[in-house]
Amino acid sequence: MAFPEKLHLPIRPRRNRQSAAIRGLVRETTLTPADLIYPLFLHEDNRVDEIASMPGCQRHHLESLVREVGEASALGVRAVVLFPKIDDQLKTSGAEACHDADGLVPRAIRAIKSAHPEVAVITDVALDPYNADGHDGLVVTDDRTGELCILNDETVAVLCRQALCHAAAGADIVAPSDMMDGRVGAIREALDEAGHERVGILSYTAKYASAYYGPFRGALDSAPKAGDKKTYQMDPANWREALREAELDVAEGADMLMVKPAGPYLDIIRLLREEIDLPLAAYQVSGEYLMIKSAAAAGWIDEDKVVLESLTGIKRAGADMILTYFAKSVAARLG
Repeated sequence: MAFPEKLHLPIRPRRNRQSAAIRGLVRETTLTPADLIYPLFLHEDNRVDEIASMPGCQRHHLESLVREVGEASALGVRAVVLFPKIDDQLKTSGAEACHDADGLVPRAIRAIKSAHPEVAVITDVALDPYNADGHDGLVVTDDRTGELCILNDETVAVLCRQALCHAAAGADIVAPSDMMDGRVGAIREALDEAGHERVGILSYTAKYASAYYGPFRGALDSAPKAGDKKTYQMDPANWREALREAELDVAEGADMLMVKPAGPYLDIIRLLREEIDLPLAAYQVSGEYLMIKSAAAAGWIDEDKVVLESLTGIKRAGADMILTYFAKSVAARLG
């Protein structure tokens, strides 16, 4: 075989890749445990349940939840977000249990903050875990068409009560995930008037009507009983709409914005990073998690390497923080 003569190249990019030490020096994106938010499931039962749709994830009771938060904190993950599985008998069409001061989430907030005050507790503000209809908002039937209608303004009033309940229990940040119009401004006003001006709002700004949420809904038994969420969650085909939603949330007083899901919407993360100055979160959702776990269980991919690559890609796209079910295990590997 004849080889070409030696090339005369003054610029050789491979020089910066020739050793681990040099690659570390020029690395543009660094992932640390401090970048991660750990989503945790909880329920009233006095046991820890493995979640069939999300291998490796559990529904915790309060004691095990506090222990899990402590273990994650020791690894450097200092933020958690709570998702409750509510007993069916507490679910109503008005979702009244969502603002019960003695409910599951307020008790969990108090327990975590008492044991681990260094951890930032974020709470989901939406009605679907508490709503007998399984929707993020209050539901009525349109008299003319017979179709389900999700009430916007009436839902926002309930969301404000839910956010106030969480703030009073000690939540650091409330995260409205409902995608109702105007809810960020209303929640900000309600919090401020109640003396909770220090409580932040992490808005689910660009939450898409995604097929990647299925395993999560199984974990909480929160799927809609009828209809779908396309009248309030965003069309996956749209990107300009995400910028519009972000601009509104900024104007209404959001402290942080979120894109959900993360992996299929890296372009949206990059768009908002370039156009908006607020801190930006991205949620690696249950479907993304399950695909990695399933492929790894089948022996087709190296789970540890793919997880790190996927999270690095999300951060490289522009996310400042990432919600991921891999948070604890990744933090352990990152050291």
